[in-house]
Amino acid sequence: MSDIALIVLGSSVAAVIGIALGVMMPALAMGKAITSALEALARQPESERSIMRTLFIGLAMIESLAIYCLVIILIVLFKNPLLEYIIK
Repeated sequence: MSDIALIVLGSSVAAVIGIALGVMMPALAMGKAITSALEALARQPESERSIMRTLFIGLAMIESLAIYCLVIILIVLFKNPLLEYIIK
């Protein structure tokens, strides 16, 4: 195989692994955060506003990690800097 084919193959495999981990780990973190928030609500229902506000901010930050992962993987797939280096 040529150098370009190896780089494209490696980039595709890395993208598949990256998107799998980049979606799975934040999903597990979101599940853990929601579970902890529900347990806190069960123990102290009077602090619902504070718990929910903190939960939503935390979920937004966790989701941003998955979005950053997606952006990096799309850059690797469609604008791979290694291909430009090999072609020159």
